Amino acid sequence: MNDQPNLSALYGATGENATFLGLDRCEDLAALTAPIAIIGAPCATPYKYVGAYCRNAPDGLRRATAALAFNIDCHDFDSGGPVFPRRELRAVDCGDIAFDEADSEGNRAAIRAAVATILGRGAVPVVLGGDDSIPIPMLQGLGDTAGGRRFTILQIDAHIDWRPTHAGEFWGLSSTMRRASEMGHVERIIQVGQRGIGTATGQDWQDAKDWGVAFVGAERIHTEGLGTTLSLIPEGSEIVVCIDADALDPALIPGVIGRAPGGLTYYQTLGLIRGAAARGRIAMMDFVEFMPERDVDGLGAFTFARLITSALGVIARQRA
Repeated sequence: MNDQPNLSALYGATGENATFLGLDRCEDLAALTAPIAIIGAPCATPYKYVGAYCRNAPDGLRRATAALAFNIDCHDFDSGGPVFPRRELRAVDCGDIAFDEADSEGNRAAIRAAVATILGRGAVPVVLGGDDSIPIPMLQGLGDTAGGRRFTILQIDAHIDWRPTHAGEFWGLSSTMRRASEMGHVERIIQVGQRGIGTATGQDWQDAKDWGVAFVGAERIHTEGLGTTLSLIPEGSEIVVCIDADALDPALIPGVIGRAPGGLTYYQTLGLIRGAAARGRIAMMDFVEFMPERDVDGLGAFTFARLITSALGVIARQRA
């Protein structure tokens, strides 16, 4: 028996959300007209020994917004007004990209095509993972529509993801930024929030620095603030923001596989998103590596969903 009251009802919620923030659904990407498109990617290239462990994240994040959806047009103190300042700036939820855990190549092709279609419609993709292999085909889809433009990646993550391969897999989550560095449309990579012991070797670290990655570890964010990081983004940049849930402290988002103390706060992470938007144009975002099964009382789902909501407000204001 569950005697816990439905606290979301105090905020007007009438049930679980079928879409993120209760936003309109877009069933056909080819007919997309909204300026921002949320799309779930439950799986890309899982390691065989662990499988698609974040497959339930997109729906978990949608459910976490139930208490926000009814009041989406109310004043949001993190946005300085309603999340979407005008109705025509609202995002739509395009549902989830179909996946087959046994067909990584097919998953990557589907993500790449979906992102390219969204960009071709003039919208900003906001991709909800799924594990951290999701950004690889996402970035490939960006390349398909780049038309000679080059991009700065701002990755906010506890890990650097520079393994050449891992567990025999070339396209997996431990190699995301190395694969990004091999793409011709990626001009610059800024990686923020590293801490603790990850899977990177000393050679991986050196390879990243030799390529030209600018690293700003979590401790530097806590001691120096955000200015050092934001100054690394040239004015007028086109920016891809990649956010791994484990960048934030596990006290805020416990539902991750790589918990480590000393993570970023909600406002530090939001400050990086806002600061990036002040330096250039956000072309695309992803939010990955949330694992609902390891969450505690829905805390991580709500925190991550709240961060995504605030990011949507930042992008909407850019589009305005």
